[in-house]
Amino acid sequence: MNFISCVAGAAALGLTVFGGTALAQDHVGPVTDYVNANVLPWLSDPLIVKAINDQNAANASLGQAEIDTLDQKWRAETEAGSHPMIDEVLGNALSKFLAARQEESAGMIAEAFVMDDKGLNVGQSAVTSDYWQGDEAKWQKSYGAGAGAIFVDDVEKDESTQALQSQVSIAISDPATDKVIGAITLGINVEGL
Repeated sequence: MNFISCVAGAAALGLTVFGGTALAQDHVGPVTDYVNANVLPWLSDPLIVKAINDQNAANASLGQAEIDTLDQKWRAETEAGSHPMIDEVLGNALSKFLAARQEESAGMIAEAFVMDDKGLNVGQSAVTSDYWQGDEAKWQKSYGAGAGAIFVDDVEKDESTQALQSQVSIAISDPATDKVIGAITLGINVEGL
């Protein structure tokens, strides 16, 4: 396929090409619509709420030094032959729930991970590069922005799938208290919208 064909193909998808890279023009609306219709209905699932509340309680006394140590351990395990910490998270009920929602999305959701009130992973559909998301916009602009917050990030090419995706992060509240307890980040395939 030549460059002209790529440009024509990108235009057919509603994409604009800059320097040979296709970028979605206005992905925020379609991503938000997809999330509202397909993700928000399951964010109050008791399994999600309980998993976050349990981890929040277990980690209530963690300070930044301990968080950094956990994150460093996770990062080291992503490159090691043995990864008990990662295996424990990937094997929990919430991770299995998220993997099932990803599978049901027929390729629209490329990844999903839930974070607690400190920005630590609670469950995930696949391994993330780090355990602590609290220093990143995905957590700060969702959990940090309060109840109902949805943050749609820029479109980027996913290196593993070669698809254009945008990460969307949503604050998660406990339906019993209306208190924000954590957040979820999903990689949405914008080419499928």
